[in-house]
Amino acid sequence: MDRAEADPLVGQVLDGRYVVRSRVARGGMATVYAGHDTKLDRTVALKVMHAGLADDEDFVRRFVDEARHAAALSHPNVVAMYDQGTDQGHVFLVMEYVAGRTLRDLLTERGRLGPRAALRVMRPILAALGAAHRVGLVHRDVKPENVLLAEDGQVKVTDFGLARAETASRQTKTGMLIGTVAYLAPEQVLTGDADARTDVYAAGIMLFELLTGYQPYQAGTPLAVAYRHVNETVPSPSSVIPGLPPRLDALVAGATDRDPARRPPDADRFHAEAGEVLQTLPPDIDAESAAMAPVPPGPSQAAESATQNLRVPPDGPPPGPDGTARTPNPHTMVIPVHEEAPRPRRRRSRTYGLFAACAVVALLLGGFAWFQTAGRTARVPQLVGLSEADARLRAGKLGLKVRAGSSRQDPNVPKDKVAQVEPGAGTQVRTGTLLTLVLSSGKPPVAVPDVRDQPLDQARQQLRQAGLQPGRQLRQDSTTVPSGEVITTRPAAGKKQNPDEPITIVVSRGMTMPNLSGLTSGQAAKKLAALGLNVQWQQQEPDDDQRPNTVVGQNPPAGQPVNRGDDVQVTFTDQSQCQWDPFCS
Repeated sequence: MDRAEADPLVGQVLDGRYVVRSRVARGGMATVYAGHDTKLDRTVALKVMHAGLADDEDFVRRFVDEARHAAALSHPNVVAMYDQGTDQGHVFLVMEYVAGRTLRDLLTERGRLGPRAALRVMRPILAALGAAHRVGLVHRDVKPENVLLAEDGQVKVTDFGLARAETASRQTKTGMLIGTVAYLAPEQVLTGDADARTDVYAAGIMLFELLTGYQPYQAGTPLAVAYRHVNETVPSPSSVIPGLPPRLDALVAGATDRDPARRPPDADRFHAEAGEVLQTLPPDIDAESAAMAPVPPGPSQAAESATQNLRVPPDGPPPGPDGTARTPNPHTMVIPVHEEAPRPRRRRSRTYGLFAACAVVALLLGGFAWFQTAGRTARVPQLVGLSEADARLRAGKLGLKVRAGSSRQDPNVPKDKVAQVEPGAGTQVRTGTLLTLVLSSGKPPVAVPDVRDQPLDQARQQLRQAGLQPGRQLRQDSTTVPSGEVITTRPAAGKKQNPDEPITIVVSRGMTMPNLSGLTSGQAAKKLAALGLNVQWQQQEPDDDQRPNTVVGQNPPAGQPVNRGDDVQVTFTDQSQCQWDPFCS
């Protein structure tokens, strides 16, 4: 977890259910947190989209649709997706939590893998991608950061939230270039097109990196790397690690061919080819490979002026200027692309090839410039319905300021929530712009209906029909109102109440049978009459220990609930003895 600054989302509860426990990783499009599902009492991973993307309604809609498709993908090598939601401006996915580390962590630790180890890691990855391709899903961002290595040794592919249905991809004429530049297929760079063969290309690049410890294309900027994907052929792994078998070179070359038609049609085919190569490798080849000295791939002459080393060497990433560890930028990029970008063509004149290359670079530079300038502006987020504090937090994430203006009554927005924001949601403004919030003073007050002497459920329903909120219930003894019926409300019937403030309901507990033991018949009669109970008297002869005219039994017994008008039985001793007893009356 990046502990350089406190994360305001940690400790919050999303959708009233998911507790955000700690930040695990931050990528180019979202931040991943460890969380707890309070409903099912389990640990989950929460992937929360960055605020800038969350404000793009079209992107969010695609993201939600894609998540819905990915949730239907069930495979042991795919991180399960449990839920998707939006809460207080946070668009998030809820996924299976995998305890372990990423494939990138393993590469950073070891530098590279032996051929057998590399293929043993690749095969479950390709199995997961193959399952997606069979149902028309394309991952579009295959890279070591999206491969999790569980503590039990299981390999799982994550981040299918960027995937979209292959058919929808083919229908899109303009769109977004989404992916990590080191693994982008040429067609993704040129048009943004993505299908199963795009994932195969990225998997081939990843296999090259597993075998060599280096990414095949290195240059000073992401645009220069993208240029090389379009115009150059991926070098063979044996050119970096001399002595690797030719079949490994052929496997990588087939997967990374610049022409999608020449690649394996999907990950299932690549998986089968990788399995065939694995069977031909000697058992001790990994040990032999570890002793081979690498020959790092260099930048092309076309990009020589802007190169930098993006490799992951065997002893880990090279240090930065301050001596701290440095790794290649793994973040996913989102860049607008145009459908009519020039495609590279074979057997054309050198002049035309140079023209096409310049056009590609110009296109990518335009996208890069768009990204640089877009950071100076922001789109006003949707704040209506949020509290003032939440509105400040969300606007602040976009570099916008907030002040509270006047309030107004609004029948559709709860009291003290944002009813309006000026400028309106979706307006493109410069960062630092001051937004004015109009807070709701609540709905117009409503007269409280008379629900006295009604059963509780009926009273609650009548209050809701009047537009009011039934609140807590207080229980109270009553000699006049039967148990379970309403004695009164607070505020009382006829008073006006804000619909956002709940109504307290006072409910009768009824009354309980008093203890009559030891009372005279006259005293018992007065007590029962005050309670509205009907008395049935029964007389018996007193024994030596009983005084005459004294209550010696009752039904119901003391403490039992009774209602006004109920019949009770009282047994008392013979009054005829009272003529000899001065205390009998």
